[in-house]
Amino acid sequence: MDTKIAARCLAELGSLTRLDIYRLLVRAGPAGLKITDIQGRLDLPASTLAFHLRGLVDAGLVAQEKSGRAVFCRVQYSRMDAVIDFLREQCCEGFAKEPPAIKTRRAR
Repeated sequence: MDTKIAARCLAELGSLTRLDIYRLLVRAGPAGLKITDIQGRLDLPASTLAFHLRGLVDAGLVAQEKSGRAVFCRVQYSRMDAVIDFLREQCCEGFAKEPPAIKTRRAR
């Protein structure tokens, strides 16, 4: 996974509201939830929910599907797995093959 994509996904989940939405959808499983159900369970105004869902959708963490008049939201598990794999990518490799960074003067 590209570092920029991982950072975007993690930034979206860095909002308490978006994290609550995402965890609710994970709990719902592959069937997902209707937007109205998310709104009712989290007691969010429609405009606030729409704003936060847009961020999750744009990051590829959530997909939306219209079914009649209802819009269902579902977690994109492959994206979630990719972010977790990215975080664990170099787990426990150590630094023996990598020289230390050259010290440079930094602004304070």
